[in-house]
Amino acid sequence: MSSPNKTNKDEGFLDQTLRPGIWSDYIGQENIKANLKILLTAAEERSHPAEHILFYGPPGLGKTTLAHLIAKETNRQIKITSGPAIEKVGDLASILTNLSPGDIVFIDEIHRLNKMVEEILYPAMESGVLDIIIGKGPSARTIQLELPPFTLIAATTRIALLSSPLRSRFSGGVFRLEFYTNDEIKKIINRSAKILGVELEDEALDEIAKRSRFTPRTANYFLKRCRDYAQVNKAILSKDVVKKSLALLEIDELGLSSSDRRILDIIISKFNGGPVGLKTIAAATSEEEATIEEVVEPYLIQLGLLDRTARGRVVTKKGYEHLGYEFIEN
Repeated sequence: MSSPNKTNKDEGFLDQTLRPGIWSDYIGQENIKANLKILLTAAEERSHPAEHILFYGPPGLGKTTLAHLIAKETNRQIKITSGPAIEKVGDLASILTNLSPGDIVFIDEIHRLNKMVEEILYPAMESGVLDIIIGKGPSARTIQLELPPFTLIAATTRIALLSSPLRSRFSGGVFRLEFYTNDEIKKIINRSAKILGVELEDEALDEIAKRSRFTPRTANYFLKRCRDYAQVNKAILSKDVVKKSLALLEIDELGLSSSDRRILDIIISKFNGGPVGLKTIAAATSEEEATIEEVVEPYLIQLGLLDRTARGRVVTKKGYEHLGYEFIEN
């Protein structure tokens, strides 16, 4: 393994360092990239800002990265904020009135936007105006501010919590990011290893990839932790080193964490494998419902270890076998 001094990037901002800076470096999501290229090229040829865009999907799949890429590829300034950060109408007004023509506004976790703020956002997206009410009661009056043309890019992990009027105003497109294939994850790890100045064997690459939950953020996290383990132990980043490193993190061969296994274990041991409701699982495991639903469940369902039925969650035969339980048909 090469010395960490060989990395010419700022180690304090690793996540940003590993983020692709050009389209060709962004691996996966080919259909979305093709649609975006057409949308952005057409807008540029008309000398207009791109229409508003919404990305949704599980955490760590590249929603924020796509927003940054769009800004770089179109040479636009990007203003970054999040749903919870815009508490009052004045916060949104401050962001929008300080834009230059063609700027991009990126709102992460837009499903957590205050409803009053959301109402003000509608005319801003649709007509390029900001309606602000000044005063209260009979003396209240509305001021309409003209906004410079801008593009709103939003991201959410929970599109069901977005109101229908807000979703319909993303005229540029609503794009769902899918989980990555194993080959795509391997390409991402390979690229990240080169940026970090890390040499890893092919078997080590395969081992990290298969445990990465089909998610680039997780793949990069595992790569960094394995690199650290190899560095401290003065070892080459081999398959054995990866196994030992991830064992310390309690990540098993399928990429399940201790909390993932604990959820499956509790459903089997306390609730006979299910069906059991989300609230009950959350209470039994002391995990938040949102964490179970957004982070844990999608991967377990993807692997075929858990089923989500109308009556509740059910552990599959494969889930029983993975934890070493004998499967008994209910």
